[in-house]
Amino acid sequence: MELSFDKSARRKERLAFIRSYAAWVKQTPNAEWSARQAGLIDSLVENARNMPLSRSEYLRIVDGRNRRPSIH
Repeated sequence: MELSFDKSARRKERLAFIRSYAAWVKQTPNAEWSARQAGLIDSLVENARNMPLSRSEYLRIVDGRNRRPSIH
């Protein structure tokens, strides 16, 4: 089953998000912006530590996905 979506609408949505985020960054004090970024990065690192796969297992899975023939 192939998903259908409007590429143009998705692009416009992404650009609108980027513009709004850039405006937020420009008007937000560095201390607040930095604290939020630190929280995001810390949560990503913690999530990676709790990953049940080892690095080698993850790379093996990803490599297997990349080797599958494309069906179109």
